[in-house]
Amino acid sequence: MTSSSTVSIGVVGAGAMGRGIAQVAVAAGYRTILYDVDTEQVRAAYDFISRMLRRAAEKGSMSVTAASTAIANLHRASDLSDLATCSLVIEAIVEKLDIKQELFARIESVVSVDCVLASNTSSLSVTAIAAACAKPERMAGFHFFIPVPLMKLVEVIDGVRTSQATVDFLMQVAARMGHTAVKVSDSPGFLVNHAGRGYITESLAILGESIAAPYDIDRVMNAAGFRMGPFTLMDLTGLDITHPALESVFSGFYGDPRFLPSPITRRRVQAGILGRKSGGGWYSYDDNQQMIADEPAAPTALPTSVWVAAAEENRREELLAAVAAAGVGLDDAPQPSSESLCLVAPLGHDATTSALELGLDAQRVVAVDTFMGLGARRTMMTTPVTDPAMRDGAHALLAATGAKVTVIKDSPGFIAPRILAMVVNTACGIAQMGIASPADIDLAVSLALGYPNGPLVWGDALGPTRVLAILDALYAVYRDPRYRPVPWLTRRAKLGVSLLTTPC
Repeated sequence: MTSSSTVSIGVVGAGAMGRGIAQVAVAAGYRTILYDVDTEQVRAAYDFISRMLRRAAEKGSMSVTAASTAIANLHRASDLSDLATCSLVIEAIVEKLDIKQELFARIESVVSVDCVLASNTSSLSVTAIAAACAKPERMAGFHFFIPVPLMKLVEVIDGVRTSQATVDFLMQVAARMGHTAVKVSDSPGFLVNHAGRGYITESLAILGESIAAPYDIDRVMNAAGFRMGPFTLMDLTGLDITHPALESVFSGFYGDPRFLPSPITRRRVQAGILGRKSGGGWYSYDDNQQMIADEPAAPTALPTSVWVAAAEENRREELLAAVAAAGVGLDDAPQPSSESLCLVAPLGHDATTSALELGLDAQRVVAVDTFMGLGARRTMMTTPVTDPAMRDGAHALLAATGAKVTVIKDSPGFIAPRILAMVVNTACGIAQMGIASPADIDLAVSLALGYPNGPLVWGDALGPTRVLAILDALYAVYRDPRYRPVPWLTRRAKLGVSLLTTPC
């Protein structure tokens, strides 16, 4: 395999992804040749990359000399044969298997036998692409994320016949480009897109049951620590990208219920309601600024008395403190009086189940999410028969100290706990299948998806037994195999060890 210090790189495809890859390649000191069947696209990409490098020099993020050297390293190709001297060719064209296969067959006829071939595919099987190559062992996935200069992660995906030397070489190239590389086995969605399914699919499931509106789900997940709520994220990405990815992972795993797409997104794609790029999506936009109505003021009429059920760990104490802070009388009898609002704090269960298990009057029951503590945003849910006066009284109580309150319909797991449980379970599934190492799963997800924590580390912080309890409760209500816990999670929860624990 060619030494990385003498590598010249060919990039095929001069769109947003290709020009981003070419930019980081020349910035790393590689002689880079950019090719596209559209010569105007190549010219535009060359001008764009040159402009970005000069701007970087103006901002002081690279020297003027380094920028000039990088621009000098960038070359435009008018024919595929111009890539003959390349030691590495990276493809970044349309996501169609037959077109990629045809391209790599043509590239092989041009380059040397030692040239490494890489595809930036985000959804197609690397093994299938390589199957059309005469030397599939030299072909691998090299999946960057947009914008390439800022998203410092690349997945190095080994197909069934990819050699270790090819993987090692691409890992070295990525490091020289200033990117963190994670080794991933060829599978639907690879690592990052696979891991992201838990966040998006469960949010859509909650919406599909009319439990909460998109803006409510986003607000709750923002409060849980996510930089961007799932529906804001889908608007930014575009449903024309998100929905096909959902379907691709689902079909790639032969219809595994964990990855079941939502018919809601399919209908919206059919209607052309894609997000920001179409002028509107889950939200409307004015000059590309998200428009969202202010939250209505919380009710002010407090309940006359409140009875608080037992809860896990110290969560009952938090509810008692909220009652005291609101100045509401506490009903501390073993069973509530006929006038008291009944607050419950179930782990995984819905308000109806809690009311029935505790023998409470469901018309006076309101459940409060205490999974991550009572913070600046609080989530409460009602049973199907909760008295509106009791609902509003609970809302007023929880908002009395200035906290924001999201009111949802009955749902096992509330919003954040069930989404987080699916995020953790999905990551455990990736570890279970050996798609990537536990450490790389957390690293890749944190870098590419911007989660506040890696999903396995986060699962440890939340408590594997608690995550397992939520999944078990979801399954008990829905009888849906999408909520079946992964053995990786179940075993570590029962053993009381970290989700990052790998077998000896």
